[in-house]
Amino acid sequence: MNKPEILLVGPYPEWDLVELEAQYEVRKLYEAQDRDAFLKLHGPNIRAVATRGELGASNDLIVKLPKLEVISVYGVGYDAVDLQACRERGIRVTNTPDVLTNDVADLGIGMMLVQSRGMIGAETWVRDGSWESKGLYPLKRRIWGRKAGVLGLGRIGFEVAKRLKGFDMDIAYSDVSAKSYAEGMTFIADPVELARHSDFLFVTLAASAATRHIVSKDVIEALGPEGMLINISRASNIDEEALLAALEGGALGSAALDVFEGEPKLNPRFLKLDNVLVQPHHASGTIETRKAMGKLVRDNLAAHFAGAALPTPVL
Repeated sequence: MNKPEILLVGPYPEWDLVELEAQYEVRKLYEAQDRDAFLKLHGPNIRAVATRGELGASNDLIVKLPKLEVISVYGVGYDAVDLQACRERGIRVTNTPDVLTNDVADLGIGMMLVQSRGMIGAETWVRDGSWESKGLYPLKRRIWGRKAGVLGLGRIGFEVAKRLKGFDMDIAYSDVSAKSYAEGMTFIADPVELARHSDFLFVTLAASAATRHIVSKDVIEALGPEGMLINISRASNIDEEALLAALEGGALGSAALDVFEGEPKLNPRFLKLDNVLVQPHHASGTIETRKAMGKLVRDNLAAHFAGAALPTPVL
């Protein structure tokens, strides 16, 4: 029996690729010199798409795959998948939630610590001889006992909040409604008021058309010249132009960012700022989590082709 043909939009780790190629005819779009010619050749036979969260699957891609049945996303975010096009064509969509939650939360807390205590600069201070020649490193700001806001108290936001409790912080959150599981946390519905309440504002909500630029100029300015913005969600949740202007002009104290518009080619203005910690969208980047994500992608594909219930359906 012929193996089902699937389209791999971007590269996966080798351990996943080996498993996929054992079960499917894998067509690697990312290796194509001429994408249109590649899709014209292979598109009519593609039954599944395996993609990554930031790559998604656009309507332009979907319409070139007339036999497409399912899209399996390697990642929790699926905002780059055209869900309306999928609904219209009866295409199933899956993602990989839960397995990356704790690693993403860990990185968010780590970014807060590194940025607030100036640990990158402190490392350089030692290595370049400044400690010996100039003396003590400039004083930074404490973490414990201060106020933290969590914008989006879903899986990741809740894990961030749990970790923040270990620093004896005053924790508030914003979401579409108050959550029964948010014990010991203050609900503040308005993101502007949440930012005004916070010394550290974590952005952890899922991205959608409704949340685009939810961290607006007003939110950023409410966080203020002593505040820190930490984004471990999606770049689209933040108005980058407003963020850059605030960081450059001093309206916002600092930021720690794992995601950017147009990544990996981020706005070069970020690289000129010493009050920004930049990371390469690797919040889920541990061996353990990436293996679990790959397995869940494969489990969703296998379930679909077996006619079984999808483990983690989006649509």
